[in-house]
Amino acid sequence: MNIIPMFLKELEQEAQTTRKMLEIVPTDKFKWQPHPKSMTIEDLTVHIVDLPNWLALAVYTDGLNFATEPYNPPTAENTQGLLDLLEQSVAKGKEALQHISEEELLKPWTLSNGDVILQNYNKAEVIRVAFCQLVHHRAQLGVYLRLLNIPIPGSYGPSADELSGEYQREAASIEL
Repeated sequence: MNIIPMFLKELEQEAQTTRKMLEIVPTDKFKWQPHPKSMTIEDLTVHIVDLPNWLALAVYTDGLNFATEPYNPPTAENTQGLLDLLEQSVAKGKEALQHISEEELLKPWTLSNGDVILQNYNKAEVIRVAFCQLVHHRAQLGVYLRLLNIPIPGSYGPSADELSGEYQREAASIEL
């Protein structure tokens, strides 16, 4: 069984769902957070759009050491900026997946912070973790938007807002 075509399909499906969620993020709420320990919407959405880049990180490197390679997230000024960053990240992830072999997916990959090993994976596992993180944080964004009383789209089926018709009415009135 070839896993790379499945990864490419999953990336496109998750990107499509992520686009729908990001399209409704109001720029004027970028600094909002539901709790002082929570990320702001801006930080959360920037993390979401950056996650497909982890596919390229898995493909082109043997690991990440936070002590020598600190995380510098991209920035977005508005909702359209988030969507643009997502497209760049997805394109980079697709390109990386098209340049790796099935055998290379089994090579080791290490996440560390200095001498402390945080995780030992193979490259395929890093890709799976990136997809899981994308889904997890997108769901977190859905909760944020729900708390702001913003109707949300469905992810793997219709949302309650779509079933009631509220999402379509709200989506039609959103300006980027």
